[in-house]
Amino acid sequence: MFSIEIFQEILLTIKQNKLRSFLTCFSVAWGIFMLIVLLGSGNGLQNGMTASFKDAMNNSLWMMSDATTLDYGGFKKGRKIDIQNEDQTAILQNIDNIEYSSTRYTIPTSTTIVYKEKYGTYEVRTVMPKYKEIELIKMIKGRFVNDRDQSEFRKSGVISTEIKDFYFPHEDAIGKYIKINNIAFQVVGVFEDKDNWDNNRCVYIPISTAQQIFNAGHNVTLLAVTLHDMNLEKSKDLAVKLKNLFAKRHNFDKNDPRAVYINNNFENLDRNLQIIRGISIFVWFIGIGTIIAGIVGISNIMLISVKERTQEIGIRKALGAKPWSVITMVLQESIFLTTMAGYFGLVLGIGLLEIVNKNIPENKVFINPSADIGIAIWATIILIVAGAVAGFFPARQAAMIKPIEALRYE
Repeated sequence: MFSIEIFQEILLTIKQNKLRSFLTCFSVAWGIFMLIVLLGSGNGLQNGMTASFKDAMNNSLWMMSDATTLDYGGFKKGRKIDIQNEDQTAILQNIDNIEYSSTRYTIPTSTTIVYKEKYGTYEVRTVMPKYKEIELIKMIKGRFVNDRDQSEFRKSGVISTEIKDFYFPHEDAIGKYIKINNIAFQVVGVFEDKDNWDNNRCVYIPISTAQQIFNAGHNVTLLAVTLHDMNLEKSKDLAVKLKNLFAKRHNFDKNDPRAVYINNNFENLDRNLQIIRGISIFVWFIGIGTIIAGIVGISNIMLISVKERTQEIGIRKALGAKPWSVITMVLQESIFLTTMAGYFGLVLGIGLLEIVNKNIPENKVFINPSADIGIAIWATIILIVAGAVAGFFPARQAAMIKPIEALRYE
């Protein structure tokens, strides 16, 4: 049983060997400190990565066209492939379980937005109504581009909160008219979409209107689709089907790497999560290795302590001390040192993560770097058990000392 006498005895032993006890405790504390900090940092990176993918649906695939790099069907390489409105119709007709789909056209010139005396250059994105679901755009007021805007070639605009605050700081933006390259568009909605891609610095207008105004015909810059019940295998299968469909429609080799590029968000997310899992395993390996080094240090110091206290242990046994009482004495000292050092390292690690979390600039790369409290508790319990194991072998050696040999020990 742990008693005040044993506690005083442990403190006396530590006091007599200050430097050795400090260095041993430091190695254990450093191990648990590094484990907590590394785990917290790994969580911060994982949270940032997960948040960046939340800005758009994970089950989305994005198609962009380029020039061919292979000769095919009598056509020489270098032929420009243009995605068109009809390609989206073909996808919806030939591929099952498509959930959402939208095309996007990039205006070839810089776009200046003017309202009264204020003007600025912002990105204008030309989209279809379903683009809102694909990008998970959050509407603050009004509405997004709808089917009537698309079919009737309306000059409707949906502005971001940042643009609203600049042009309409003290008035309602809905119903007002802004000029985009000297063409008037009526504001029908305000959205918020803060992410890594500057989505909160753009204006959305119907793609049909943009194609008409800028003489784009039926050409689009990219085409996005999402699939019901997506998984990694289904996403890869869909990418192959899309590539084959485009190759057939535009007469190019389906193995051409550049004619049509397909960005698979689901595959990107899975790849990045695998990297994070690899980092987590590496972090655990480093942290546990450091803790083991500290535990070995605890075991060594207990061996030295037993050796220095050989005569004292002999006297205890000569006075009737049982082997188990000697083992308990050494074990309690080992557990005390391990627990004290581990708890200190745990508190320092969590404290540092809290300080970093409160003072880190707002970003989408490193978010909420905190260690799971359950992991912290389990790490402490494992540390205490390891401390007991580290002290057991020196304790058993002490219990095996014969009183007569111990009293003769110099």
